[in-house]
Amino acid sequence: MIDFEEELKKFHPSLEVEQVEENVYKNKPKDMTDLLDEMVRELKGTSRY
Repeated sequence: MIDFEEELKKFHPSLEVEQVEENVYKNKPKDMTDLLDEMVRELKGTSRY
């Protein structure tokens, strides 16, 4: 049987995952609401970006 506690002790996330997390949090990517808001503003001609 697998000893999950022991396996968790061995776990180390890859550097790639940590780098992606850091970049995502730094850049604050747009969500769907932001994209729709931007599209509506562009259609109305009142872009704030």
